[in-house]
Amino acid sequence: MLSRTADSLFWLSRYVERADYLARVLEAASRLSALPKAYGSGGNEWESALATAGCGDLFHRFHDRTDAASVTHFLAFSEDNPSSIKRCLEVARTNARAVRTAITAEMWQAINGAWLELPQMAARATDPDSLMEFLDWVKEVSLRVDGSGYRTMLRNDAYWFARLGIFIERADNTARILDVKYHVLLPEHAAVGGGIDYSQWAAILRAVSALTSYHWVYRQGLQPWLIADLLILNQQMPRSLASCYGAIVANLERLSSAYGRHGEAQRLARAIHVQLENSRIEQIFQGGLHEFITGFTANNNRLGAAVAAQYLS
Repeated sequence: MLSRTADSLFWLSRYVERADYLARVLEAASRLSALPKAYGSGGNEWESALATAGCGDLFHRFHDRTDAASVTHFLAFSEDNPSSIKRCLEVARTNARAVRTAITAEMWQAINGAWLELPQMAARATDPDSLMEFLDWVKEVSLRVDGSGYRTMLRNDAYWFARLGIFIERADNTARILDVKYHVLLPEHAAVGGGIDYSQWAAILRAVSALTSYHWVYRQGLQPWLIADLLILNQQMPRSLASCYGAIVANLERLSSAYGRHGEAQRLARAIHVQLENSRIEQIFQGGLHEFITGFTANNNRLGAAVAAQYLS
């Protein structure tokens, strides 16, 4: 496969996954901001949304105030934000068009149809209720694209590069949302384990579609270390770091078999996966959750660069 084809498939998947994640971040911020302060609203939900999306500095170049309207527009629709939902879907569609013959008709219809629907859906997102409808639509688009690829693509290198993009992006997103919860969202005066903390954790779990799974696994009230265990180490949780890296290693191994050689990407992915398999949540908290996630994010970025150097350039 040509490297530019692999590159387009990889980034097509990453940008669709990123759009889905931004919709989930906005949904969580919107739900938290709607809570009375005594029951969970700490007043900095919109700042935390920017931090989670990794574009706080860029936002403040264009805006003096951090409020619901400005953050929502910036993360969802702004042309000034290269990672807004609108720009993510635009770049995903551009990459899909570039590799039109490498993806199935169903996958193309899913992403192209979303791009054609986007102006109408965006125009309707003018109040909180219609915004939620728009965010649900974005998540549905991700399911369509992901599901059409999963159900119709041949299991060959095109499919493996697309899946790599999904899981590298998803791992980064899960790590970001966990880190921001600990260092931005909870106000300094609020107690860990208090009413604010509980409501925020519930919103975070809903944002990653994990609230029901948490109760299935742990069968008790929300505890920060158990939530971290679910989202970092639990192989059964599709968005956990361990689950993402199991899939990353498997797809890289398939690529190495197809192309007849291993490289830095395979070695680095296996090392990260082994670290996750050998970690225990007690050890992670003793060493510092923030420090663990910072190291993981740096390694995940290095893996993305290794994949690009090995296959996409």
